[in-house]
Amino acid sequence: MAAADFPMMTTAEIRSAFLSFFEERGCKLFPSSSLVPDDPSLLLANAGMNQFKPYYQGKKTMHEIGATSCQKCVRTNDIDIIGSDGRHASFFEMLGNFSFGGVSKDQACAWALELSTKVFKLPIERLYFTVFTEDDETYDIWRSLGIEESHISRLGADDNFWAAGPTGPCGPCSEIYYDQGEDVGCGRADCAPGCDCDRFLEYWNLVFTQFDRQEDGSMPELPHRNLDTGMGLERMSAIMQHKSSFYDSDIMQGLIRLGEEVSGVTYMGDDYEGPSRSLRIIADHARSVDFMISDGILPGNEGRGYVLRRLLRRAVFHGRLLGVEGAFLGRFIDRVNELMGDAYSELIKNAALVKGIVSAEEERFSTTLDNGRVYLDEALGKLGEGETLDGEAAFMLHDTFGFPIDLTVEIAQGAGHGVDIEGFNQAMERQRERARANVKGDAWGTFNDVWTELSDSLSATEFCGYEDDALEGARVLAIVRDGARVERAKAGDEVEVVLDRTPFYAEMGGQVGDTGLLAGGGVRVAVSDTKSHNGLYAHVATVEEGELAEGGLVTAIVDHHRRELLRRNHTATHLLDAALKEVLGDHVNQAGSLVTPDHLRFDFTHFEALSGEQLRAIEDLVNAQIFAAKPVVTAVMGIDEAKAAGAVALFGEKYGDVVRVVSVGTEDRPISRELCGGTHARNTAEIGFFHITSESSTGSNVRRIEAVTSEGAVAWWQERTRLLEEAAQVLKCRVDEVPARVAGLQADLHASEQKLKAALTGGSSDAIAQAIEGATDLGAYKLVIAELKGLEAADLRNVWDTIRQKVQGPVACVLATVTSKGQPALLAGATDEAVAAGFKAGDIIKKIAPLVGGGGGGRPTMAQAGGKNAAGIANALAQARTELGA
Repeated sequence: MAAADFPMMTTAEIRSAFLSFFEERGCKLFPSSSLVPDDPSLLLANAGMNQFKPYYQGKKTMHEIGATSCQKCVRTNDIDIIGSDGRHASFFEMLGNFSFGGVSKDQACAWALELSTKVFKLPIERLYFTVFTEDDETYDIWRSLGIEESHISRLGADDNFWAAGPTGPCGPCSEIYYDQGEDVGCGRADCAPGCDCDRFLEYWNLVFTQFDRQEDGSMPELPHRNLDTGMGLERMSAIMQHKSSFYDSDIMQGLIRLGEEVSGVTYMGDDYEGPSRSLRIIADHARSVDFMISDGILPGNEGRGYVLRRLLRRAVFHGRLLGVEGAFLGRFIDRVNELMGDAYSELIKNAALVKGIVSAEEERFSTTLDNGRVYLDEALGKLGEGETLDGEAAFMLHDTFGFPIDLTVEIAQGAGHGVDIEGFNQAMERQRERARANVKGDAWGTFNDVWTELSDSLSATEFCGYEDDALEGARVLAIVRDGARVERAKAGDEVEVVLDRTPFYAEMGGQVGDTGLLAGGGVRVAVSDTKSHNGLYAHVATVEEGELAEGGLVTAIVDHHRRELLRRNHTATHLLDAALKEVLGDHVNQAGSLVTPDHLRFDFTHFEALSGEQLRAIEDLVNAQIFAAKPVVTAVMGIDEAKAAGAVALFGEKYGDVVRVVSVGTEDRPISRELCGGTHARNTAEIGFFHITSESSTGSNVRRIEAVTSEGAVAWWQERTRLLEEAAQVLKCRVDEVPARVAGLQADLHASEQKLKAALTGGSSDAIAQAIEGATDLGAYKLVIAELKGLEAADLRNVWDTIRQKVQGPVACVLATVTSKGQPALLAGATDEAVAAGFKAGDIIKKIAPLVGGGGGGRPTMAQAGGKNAAGIANALAQARTELGA
């Protein structure tokens, strides 16, 4: 490509120029939404229009003529292709321009051409345009803007027509392509936009949503035409930097150069099969991993967590392919932050958390690779020379152990075997079909329920309950029974009631909904819960007396005592969050919470269990704030002002332009200041006392603390005191003597256990004597294979020591037991003479450990393994006999 055709621009310059262009023309600049979309039908944000769907549907109104944004996106449907060409990626940025009736099709096309040729200065002779076959209107617009007929192609619905579904909003598309030159094309005379080769690179798609397709196939015009345009920033970066692959543009090259440094491998831009493919994959996946965790997604086994874990593990695997053995992804996270942190501040804010999670996952996957290798080696060992590994076995490794198929293929090829890829793909497709069967309805169909209909006609409920627990004259706006709107409800009916105003707090932010009473005019309605549907507060209730009717007036009364307990527990969660950050570090972020009248639960990001000392320090910090009797102050302000004041936003949460800020204390920088819409204590002294009742794990990198305050703390301590007094009675001692008495009993028990183990594992053990008596003489050495009862895994070493002492000459053993926890344990041992004769303890354990659901290994003279399936011990020992010829 000739560098003189047009000036070069960095990725940051392209992003800034695009957004400034449309902002200067009256479009409102929106920040990128989170990768976790509001739309429940979407797993991850995958297009710029995601956050604007409410505007397209008419549920929100924009006063400006349109919007512009740069949306971070993740797509993984082509994950296996990534790195094999210069176009596919899991993470990408989508520059967009959107309008909901404010920008005409003529204006949109004119702006696209102006930005392309005047701002980016792309030669117009290199630009090609496609339109939908039947879209004469757009064709004529491009012609009127000076585009030659030879540069406009008509393509069918598969390429140039967008539809939300079989019915509903739809419309034609028009795409703009850049001609990269014949040297990167297929060479055919009819090569044109739409060809599968790389010559014509689509960089901008303009979608004109102007029709409403009916069931009969007719397509009347929508009330107003919508515009959705998207420019792929990575593709535009390649074009503006005179590259044919976006992996050769500035940001990706910054990551690939780090890959070269870490691995010692040299990147080759035209290598799409070997090490350079791995370098591309690591560079791409590192961006996805960093952005996903920064937006609140944590590694898991389903949904977004599974996508994240797969990307992370795939990057680690390709590091292994390049010969990188130690942890390395943390360095890529640092580099992504250097390259993109200015545009996405959340990367810098969450850097410590991201690196901690990545480090923990790398360590876990190293274990996964080791365990999967045991199973793979066993499967390959059963194959004859040149035989192919079964596709189902390869899929089992992939599905159960997260073992990448690429790694399976490479290891199998190294052992002289192929892999049944077709069988593997069939197993994968069956899994995808199962997954698709569980996917929720299409993105537009999720809005068609009674609450959507109500939100179209009713204003959001006004919440009046921050200071008051009762409100007179609340009007009944709607009654929902069995999922349908009704005008009246009689005694015994279970309903959801919408009021114009209410003191009832709806379940949000972890705080459970209020309960209480609606009464007036001979009607009595018991409220058991309160929920929010699109801003409408639904009082979940049962009519106890009279008849409730739409339009009627009621007095809404919240259960005061219950509300007070909720206030105290909610403020305690804020204090707990602040204390966790103080004790553990700034990487701590809230990952979920539950505030009930009885107790509170708080999930947070952290990489290991908390020590008793840490838990006591956290408790002390919270109680110090409670005993200080600090006022709890609330204020409503703009989101930017709140963040500037140090308010903590929930990890991965999305907020509006105006927020409520809750501060504990009146200092400029109080102990706690958070964005929160919940109800809170007026003063920390109301909380009374705070006590942690448990600390546990809820998944990788997420810990959970449960605690009690106020009346809940009193009840908890009363119950524990009662249990302690009962223990004292049983032990026949005073309460303060219980620890010493228990310690004495434990010491006695331990001494008894040691005597028993000595009898079971020492020279006088009948079980060991019988095992030795049944030994097999293999000529070069004697072989003892036995299962022994009542031992722990560590005791098997003592048994092996006894066998060596008792048996004269060379000897080897394979031993098994079931521990007190019900888990199988294996040990293989051998004298040096037995090893010289061919016995390899590590090899034997690797072969038989899978039969008890475990893995392990060791030296030729000593190897051990644990497992999960004690029922497999007999088969494991039988396999050992077969392997050793006994």
